[in-house]
Amino acid sequence: MPKAMLPATVAAMRHKELRIALVCYGGISLAVYMHGVTKELWKLARASRSHRGDKDAPAAVEAVYADLLQEMETRGTRLRVLPDVLSGASAGGINAVFLAQAIYSGQSLEPLTDVWLERADVEDLLDPEAAPMSRAAKFWAQPLVSWVFSRPGSGVAESVAPETRAEVRGKLSRVIRSRWFAPPFSGDRFSDLMATALEAMRAAPAGKPLLPPGHPLDLFTTTTDFHGYRAMLRLNSPPLVEETEHRMTIGFSARTPREAGGQLAVLPELVMAARATASFPGAFPPLYIAEIDRLATQRNIAWTGRDAFIQRIMPVHAAEGTTPHVALVDGSVLVNAPFSQAMGVLDSRPAQREVDRRFVYIDPTPHRHLSKDRSERKVGFFQAIIGSISSIPRQQPIRDNLEDIAEQSREARRLANMVAALRPEVEASVERLFGRTLFLDRPTTARLRKWRAKAQQAAAEQAGYAYHSYAQSKFAAIVDRLARTLHHIAENDTGHDESALANRLYTAIRGDGLHTLAHGEGGATKEAIAFFKHHDTGFRIRRLRLLARRLARDWEYDPEIENADLEKARTAVFEALALYFRQEGQLASDADMRVAANHAMEEPSAALDHVAQLAALPDLDDQVDEMLAKLLAEMPQKLRRRMLLAYLGFPFYDIATLPLLRNEGLTEFEPIKVDRISPEDANAIRSGGTEATLRGTEFYNFGAFFSRAYRENDYLWGRLHGAERMIDLIASTATEPLPDSVIAGFRKRLFHAILDEETERLTEDASLVPGIRDEVDAL
Repeated sequence: MPKAMLPATVAAMRHKELRIALVCYGGISLAVYMHGVTKELWKLARASRSHRGDKDAPAAVEAVYADLLQEMETRGTRLRVLPDVLSGASAGGINAVFLAQAIYSGQSLEPLTDVWLERADVEDLLDPEAAPMSRAAKFWAQPLVSWVFSRPGSGVAESVAPETRAEVRGKLSRVIRSRWFAPPFSGDRFSDLMATALEAMRAAPAGKPLLPPGHPLDLFTTTTDFHGYRAMLRLNSPPLVEETEHRMTIGFSARTPREAGGQLAVLPELVMAARATASFPGAFPPLYIAEIDRLATQRNIAWTGRDAFIQRIMPVHAAEGTTPHVALVDGSVLVNAPFSQAMGVLDSRPAQREVDRRFVYIDPTPHRHLSKDRSERKVGFFQAIIGSISSIPRQQPIRDNLEDIAEQSREARRLANMVAALRPEVEASVERLFGRTLFLDRPTTARLRKWRAKAQQAAAEQAGYAYHSYAQSKFAAIVDRLARTLHHIAENDTGHDESALANRLYTAIRGDGLHTLAHGEGGATKEAIAFFKHHDTGFRIRRLRLLARRLARDWEYDPEIENADLEKARTAVFEALALYFRQEGQLASDADMRVAANHAMEEPSAALDHVAQLAALPDLDDQVDEMLAKLLAEMPQKLRRRMLLAYLGFPFYDIATLPLLRNEGLTEFEPIKVDRISPEDANAIRSGGTEATLRGTEFYNFGAFFSRAYRENDYLWGRLHGAERMIDLIASTATEPLPDSVIAGFRKRLFHAILDEETERLTEDASLVPGIRDEVDAL
């Protein structure tokens, strides 16, 4: 039967993972809007988990998402949604912290919603020591506030809605009458707010984690070290110079547990990440570690691992003993859109199915461009100073980050195209090398090992002089990876960066007898083979990834190969991949390995020997050979032939492609796509973008801190905008495009489900939910 006539649900089902790296911008009180957006991503991930077999009873909103995923299946795409990388600055950093904890633990974000709506108010955040003691305090301030609101052309008067000016006027009066020349808001109260929200999440019932067991989850928040720390740069002359670095990242990496309720990190560390990234200059005091110590003491929390955590996030200060004096301010001062941190972890991502990798960023105010009228005004003295040191750095566009992502995507497409173009020639070479009877033999562990060695040697010899560049590329990538691993494992600040350590390893390896990597006629030397055997993890991972990719329907469709056989093969391949990934993770947990890493500059050969001994790659190879031999023996002949051609042909592919790639081989063949979530991108209910929907933008983006009605409005629109964009994301992964009418139907159902869910909670403005419901009914 022709492919076009086969039912999508039976013959051409594509199993895909929509992997989301979420980047959250800063936005001051628009944190409430971003919470609404992240809550929809959380709801979608919960629906996806339930749809894949973890049968928690879905809530109404999640049921709509589950129905959409089922609709996708009827059209040929079985999708799992995995938000596995989260990065944020300032207000966005807070939301990234809480979403990461919810994903890791299976805990609910609902308690956080209540905390945002009830306590994210200037009256709760105002420092008790800064609050006015009486109405008479700074009695002259009230006329000043009135003048500010009534003054024609005043930015404050223009940015606050008439119906809330009385509320804002009263709260602003208390802020102005608080202490001057010191932040009005309390850092301790802010930290307490974050701790209260985290503990409320922990106290609520939890479901299962939202990522598969063992899947990596990474969280990054940016902050700014006000005084800075030493950073060494290597030049030609002088060879070493000292610079001051102010950027700092507080990151967390973990493997997802099987059971619910786990903690991504201990509470003081998560609070510190949230508090530090959102320490808005002038509004909150800088964060000092003593503040988090006080929090732990007040809440009777034993902060186990405190010193190790501090050493990890600020190693230079820890080595110099200056950690008590580190002052951390808002992360968006220097890095308002932290893409690079998220991009840095993609290489370590295992892929269990076809991957659709997305970078999704939330930008609540994308309309920051200047109008012609404003751009023609002359820049005043104070405006130039304030804009240069604050506004411009925060609003710097993300073009550089997007260009890096685009280049990585182009590289992924080049790799896929090269492999597809090489395949006929490679498979012909394998068949000439082994003969057609190879595919009739029953694979055993011993035969597979023998076949693999024969194929590798033949590929190296047939490459001729091209093997030299391949071997050098592979060798350099291995040394860089070893240097990166040892530098990461080292417990103390050695004063050397990864580059210096890589140079030291390179010299030591050459001195131990590895003078050349290849023979003149082609092929690796015995010394090179021994080195690759004990240290070339990348080669093994790339080979298994090619096998996984050859099992995808979209690369080669064959109706005679059953989906069940493809799934069984994929499962086995990724179980094998997990062995190599697990081995790399185990290095950091070995005490002797940490000692060796600490002395790698002085004793590089000893460190390399310890890595080889602990990694035990030859033993892992034996395990993988046994797994693959068993798998191949049970396969239908056509599928076994495809897998053997890919497995034995891999050295030919690798020699041809590795020297052309920027790194040690890509971990995912699919290009990375970028999607934005903002009020400008979600117009299904109401057009007009930010200005037509959000209220927190008033009073220079502090508006939602002055009015619960504003917080409720922005939170609800965050959910609605997030829901619309979640549907867009899902639909964009479909094998067969969803009709516009189907998408519109799911949107309307989802909007109504959200409004039903929030009716009892959002009561400050009685017209909010009914008014939006009327707009939804009119769609």
